[in-house]
Amino acid sequence: MGKQQNPVYSEEFKRDAVRLVTSSGRTRAEVARELGISGETLRTWVRAFAAEGEAAGGSDLSADERAELRELRRKVKQQDEVISIPKKSHCLLRERPPVEAVYRFVGAEKAHHAVTLLCGVLGVSRNAYYDWVAAAAARLARVRAEELLVAEIVLIHLGSRGAYGSPRVHAELVRRGHRVNRKRVERLMRDHSIAGFTRRRGRRCLTKQDHAARFAPDLIGRDFTARAPGERLVGDVTCIPTGEGFLYLAGWVDLATKEVIGWSMGEHHDGALVGAALEMARARGRLRPGCVVHSDRGGEYTGSGFRGLIARCGYRQSMGRTGSCYDNAVAESHWALIKTEIGVREWPDRASARAALFEYIEVFYNRKRLRKYPGWGYLTPLEARQRYGQVLNLAA
Repeated sequence: MGKQQNPVYSEEFKRDAVRLVTSSGRTRAEVARELGISGETLRTWVRAFAAEGEAAGGSDLSADERAELRELRRKVKQQDEVISIPKKSHCLLRERPPVEAVYRFVGAEKAHHAVTLLCGVLGVSRNAYYDWVAAAAARLARVRAEELLVAEIVLIHLGSRGAYGSPRVHAELVRRGHRVNRKRVERLMRDHSIAGFTRRRGRRCLTKQDHAARFAPDLIGRDFTARAPGERLVGDVTCIPTGEGFLYLAGWVDLATKEVIGWSMGEHHDGALVGAALEMARARGRLRPGCVVHSDRGGEYTGSGFRGLIARCGYRQSMGRTGSCYDNAVAESHWALIKTEIGVREWPDRASARAALFEYIEVFYNRKRLRKYPGWGYLTPLEARQRYGQVLNLAA
């Protein structure tokens, strides 16, 4: 195959090429690329025609005049660009946009306009734009990390039956080894409309006082704390609506661990119901001799049957004042919490309500639901009982 010969260009072609350089305002490199010739070849032609006084624009213009004409054309072109930028960015200029939106616009238009010009017209720093471009990889990694964190938050929220708000979700994330700020969890939950349950307002009062009964003194005095598990209990009765009528739930809460250690369900709220719940707590071996058993002044707690049970077990009975819900606030708060977090307003029958309550109390609340304990942070009631056991063993 023979050696390839260099193309030969006519004088007319050369003259028109030089005129394109001098009249269009484009650089020699741009014109050479458009014509498919080398930049050095075009440079040689420009010099040759300039020496002969035949450059584009006519021999009647001097070198200074031609330079001035090129400068004027350059400024006109730049001014046209300045005018065209606001037309493309009108959505940004109507009101002050986030700076990232401006940077994205600069990135989209830099193929048509110089970055310096775009930043100047839009009022942002060129250096700041380039810093934003350089941080793109880190920004993408942060977005992906947040997507994974949101997925973990959703799993925790679903695992809590929709009960957890941001404090408990954050605590569970920390337990799982995540190093994350609580306010970041709040923001992500707010942005993705993830929220815990709020307490229902209003409560059906079941306390029916026997005015002829003898009431026990208040041994709690609104001090809802205990030094060890099994020393102090608070109890109450609540009703669960079903299609067959109310299902009544009685229970006892340990003030040390906040664990529901005894409960009972039935069709009637009476002394037998609250007695069965206390028997469950005793049978589990979690009550100490002389344990304080605190309740309101309802007839279930003032009857002879329940009083006799307390006496036989060697416990001490305590009662709040009439008409004061604050004297038994922890127990009432627990039942309000259960009815809120279990999520169903009314069950079709008592059997389905009983099954749901059993699973909530024994599977979720006592063993999985996080509570905040002074000095220990977030633990489940079961973990709190175990922690108390470790502390008491060390102190023995």
